[in-house]
Amino acid sequence: MVRPLFLHGGQSRLMSLVEAKSNAVVGLLVSWLFTYFCLPWFGLEPSPLDATWITACYFVLSLGRSYVLRRVFNRLVR
Repeated sequence: MVRPLFLHGGQSRLMSLVEAKSNAVVGLLVSWLFTYFCLPWFGLEPSPLDATWITACYFVLSLGRSYVLRRVFNRLVR
């Protein structure tokens, strides 16, 4: 059985997963680059390991925020 690319006018589950993973990877890369290269403009000079930990903290916070907002908006639609 062939699955449709779009279900009910929206994304398939597979494409939603691909989009979410792509968004996470790009977000982590941009965050790490900013932390490592731009924080020195503000007088902070993180090591590569420090930049990784800072990025990980912001990633976890962002993931939690996104999840909570998605659940709130899903509940509003019902």
